[in-house]
This record gives sequence, C-alpha cells and structure tokens, in this order.
Amino acid sequence: MVRINKYLAQCNLGSRRKVEDLVKEGKITLNGKTVKELSVKIDPDNDIIEYNGNKIEYNFEKIYLILNKPKKYITTKNDEFDRNTVYQLLPDFNQNMFSVGRLDYMSEGLLIFTNDGDFANKIIHPRNKFPKVYKVIIKGLLSNEKINQLRSGIMIDGKKTRPAIVHKKKADTNTSTLRITIYEGRKRQIRRMIKSVGSEVLELKRLQIGNIKLGKLPLGMWRLLKPSEIGSFLKFNRKN
Repeated sequence: MVRINKYLAQCNLGSRRKVEDLVKEGKITLNGKTVKELSVKIDPDNDIIEYNGNKIEYNFEKIYLILNKPKKYITTKNDEFDRNTVYQLLPDFNQNMFSVGRLDYMSEGLLIFTNDGDFANKIIHPRNKFPKVYKVIIKGLLSNEKINQLRSGIMIDGKKTRPAIVHKKKADTNTSTLRITIYEGRKRQIRRMIKSVGSEVLELKRLQIGNIKLGKLPLGMWRLLKPSEIGSFLKFNRKN
C-alpha cells in the first residue's frame, strides 16, 4: 500500500506538490469515486486510479536533464499570449517531463527537468535548503551596507529571506556584477531583493542548483544528467 500522492508523483503527473493539488481539487478518482484526501492509501496492483478519465499506471523510465534557458522563454507548457516556452527547446520525449522550479521570462540559465516526482520534491521542498547560485548584473553600485542587507535577509511579503551569500565580482560606474547564493525559491526573489536595496537587475543567470552545475552547456541547449550527477545530487541531499 502507498499514499495516493506519492503514487501519482511516481507515475509522472508532476511534482509532489502538483499532484497534491490535483487530489485536493477532486480531479483524481479511485475505483470510480472522487478522492480528495491525501492520506488515502492505494494498492497499485488492484486499485484503478484515473485522472481526466485516463487510467494512471506506474510504468515509465525516469528521465533527468538540464536546459540552459534563454531569455524570453516562459517556463510553462502553454501560454495564452503565444510566447515561446522552454518545452519547445526540449527533445521529443519531453511530453511527460516538468520543470523543477522556474525562471522568469527575462532570466536565463539552469533549469532541471524530470518525470520523477519524488526527485523534484526533494529539490523544491523548503526544508532541504538546496543552494541556488546566480550571476546577477545590476544597475549602478551597491555600498557595503546594502551588500550586508542582502546577506542578512530582506523582507519580502512580510517575511524575511534566509541569509544569502553575496560576492561582488566586478563593478564600473554603470553596473555591478554579483554572485548570489540563496537557499529558497520565492517568486522573482533575486529581483525583489535587489529592488529592495535601491537597484535593478539588468541580467540574471542561474548557474547551479545543489551539486548540479550549468557548466559550458550552450544557451538554448539541453543534456541528460549523468548517473554520477544524479547520485551526487542525492548524496548532497542526505548530507544536508
């Protein structure tokens, strides 16, 4: 027996958080009856679980890949404004994959894709505190006082961000380049942090999540993660 949300995540419907929403919204049926309780346990060998009238079965190969997202692509499969989506850059077998976290329209860099809901949940769950490393080019210069504000935490929506690692890499009269490591993933967090100290993000690129690095992957290209990278990531998760 297994909890229904864990089973659905393993069956390629999305991250644990996404499938929990599907259950709560009454979109999943168990043996013909709508189920809304996450605590329900199912027998995968004998129970019939359906989503939108289609039977859900555990029978797929786990896939893990990274993409170097360009600017002006959104991190969703469909867009009402007909903008480019990152899924247009992925291989033909991408229909069952989903992004682990997002990057906004004007940001670029590392995105992880998988069809493994448990793997995705480990990355996005707040308790795991995976470091996310960014190269950030901002307008103008920041004083040491403002750099320290970024490091110690910024109030966003009434809640202080976790302490960040901030290094000033270079600067001129018009711009500064920072390397920022954060340990959470609030919506547009980096941009809002920089705005709060009186500056503006000009360019934003994610370089790393946990032990997975973008490296020299060309812009707009993808590659499968190596088994050693996946193993290293899971090892990182156990250590933290």
